[in-house]
Amino acid sequence: MKHKPRKRFGQNFLHDQQIIDRIIASIAPQKTDLIVEIGPGQAALTQPLVDSGAELHVVEIDRDLVAVLQKKFAGVSNITIHSCDALKTDFSEITQNRAFRLIGNLPYNISTPLIFHVLGWHKLVKDMHFMLQKEVVNRMAAEPGSKAYGRLSVMTQFRCNVMPLFDVQPESFSPSPRVCSSIVRLQPLGAAPYDVGSDENLQKVVAAAFSQRRKTLRNSLRKLLDADQILTAGIDPGQRAEQLSLSQFATLARLLPYDTD
Repeated sequence: MKHKPRKRFGQNFLHDQQIIDRIIASIAPQKTDLIVEIGPGQAALTQPLVDSGAELHVVEIDRDLVAVLQKKFAGVSNITIHSCDALKTDFSEITQNRAFRLIGNLPYNISTPLIFHVLGWHKLVKDMHFMLQKEVVNRMAAEPGSKAYGRLSVMTQFRCNVMPLFDVQPESFSPSPRVCSSIVRLQPLGAAPYDVGSDENLQKVVAAAFSQRRKTLRNSLRKLLDADQILTAGIDPGQRAEQLSLSQFATLARLLPYDTD
């Protein structure tokens, strides 16, 4: 029985062989790799990853697809199928704290929270290759001062080099999404580009600053920092979050007291 794509899981299955080949070439899987794939779907990327000889773990939330995958790869020794929600997955548990590569055709309806979730494992991840809505990739790679620049831009760039690779048109999927997709490579940094004091404080500052984009820092950060403190950091409290560089966000984060609990 043919699997019917489910809207609640944001399922759009890749079927364009040229695009599949191009993605696999970008990933260049090796036999020595440990790879985690989020949302294997109907195994368009999973099959060539298995064929590479890499140790592969796939995370799939749709139990019907899990059954299909289990049948398809029955007896194949280098793949493990995990029936779980990627948003709640402990990737260090799956990989037993070994360094791994992460890939996935991420559902558009949860792509942003999922990116924030996987960034939590940046110290274990060698690289990430994701298929995302083009608009999301543009936001990840955006520079200060642009309309696309926001919380996702700042938090991703503090953790990774963001490298958009190529676009994928809607007709490459079934069903066809209404938007263009893009492949992006995220290369985790060894350390944050600037001292932020603590990751938690950076997250607090960035989340508050972008909570209402049209507000000035004086207003958006008032529960964390007053105007004089912002001025002391050499930043105009009349600016908006989208105008700040990564180094300026780091400076603001360092002003917050550390949570020692």
